[in-house]
Amino acid sequence: MTLINSLQKRALLATVVLTLIGSTLFAKGKLTLSGRIVDSDGKKVKKAIVTLLSGGEVVDEEKTGGNGKFKFKKLEEGDYVLQASHDDLGSAEKIVTLTGKENIGDIALSTKKPSAPVAESQVNTTPSGQPERISVTVPQTMEAMGSPSKDFILNELNFEIKKLSAEFKHLSQEMDDLKALSKMWVNPLTIYSKEIILKNGSTVFGKIIYQDDKSLKVETLVGYLIVDRAQVVRIVDNVITEDTQEYVPEQIRESYTPPPMPKLAQPRYTSSNNSASNASAKFSGNCVLVGNISEKKDGQGNIIFDGEIKNIGGRRADFVKVDFVFRKNWSGETKTLTTFVKGSYNTFDTGIVSDASLLPGAVGKFDLYVPQDFGAFIGYSYVIDWEEYQ
Repeated sequence: MTLINSLQKRALLATVVLTLIGSTLFAKGKLTLSGRIVDSDGKKVKKAIVTLLSGGEVVDEEKTGGNGKFKFKKLEEGDYVLQASHDDLGSAEKIVTLTGKENIGDIALSTKKPSAPVAESQVNTTPSGQPERISVTVPQTMEAMGSPSKDFILNELNFEIKKLSAEFKHLSQEMDDLKALSKMWVNPLTIYSKEIILKNGSTVFGKIIYQDDKSLKVETLVGYLIVDRAQVVRIVDNVITEDTQEYVPEQIRESYTPPPMPKLAQPRYTSSNNSASNASAKFSGNCVLVGNISEKKDGQGNIIFDGEIKNIGGRRADFVKVDFVFRKNWSGETKTLTTFVKGSYNTFDTGIVSDASLLPGAVGKFDLYVPQDFGAFIGYSYVIDWEEYQ
């Protein structure tokens, strides 16, 4: 008896389960969605393409007939996007949450951008003829369906454009800084006007921050340097305008070296018979610079170079002069100016009188005026020249 009761209970449970499964299967995929496509004037539209999407995928698609109606069958419960379009009359879009057999009524096409759908309620008629109100909940935006709206996409694109624009400006600024650095290393005088020449032959380009009778503190490209004043030969204040700077292509900047300064001819020693070899070396003139060549500028902007020349040789030096070779730019362009020493007077056999002669051991001064219209220069060299006569 117990076994019979157990079997009856199992049979009853199986019947209940099959009934529930059957009802579920029967309800699934039995819903319908219908409506009508009209134009902006409320007239029915035929040959309009109506597409039903779910989760971004097309569920079904059909074309309206002459009455403008459409109907999708065998649908499941859930959220759907209904899109309608016509080549001439425009398009429309609507989001529907399907919970039963529903007729969403007329959908008007428009050539304008469709507005966000709103929640609606639809009145249907039951088979018995009694009105039945069915609520159709329509999300306000496409975000409710898990898909981004057009405004959101445009905002994201605008943000990316602004981000790329900011990165481009940053990279452009870095490129300008690198160009400025490369230009500075090619020609330090673009930012530092002081050229300090030392006794060991080296040159320091920089800005003098502090100085006293013992040392100089100089700001350079590599940092601050302390220079012993006793090691300084001279300090040249270079003034270069933008149009006098030399342009060096970027491709050769690393390997670029300025051309060497031109060399003047070595001084010639002459005698009455035009042969320097006839005289002993110890009886030849030898003119050298005493001290340094000083530079100063007058009120009109002219630069004045002055110094002293001494004849340390054993013979009189005639027509003693100093040739200055000014370097105009880094490409090697030069100009030469000459000044004679103010020495003793001497009358030659030809009747020519000169005041630029230096007897052995004598000292003569010289000065050179460089006019303002001479232009800027980045440095200079000098050569002392003279003649020797009986």
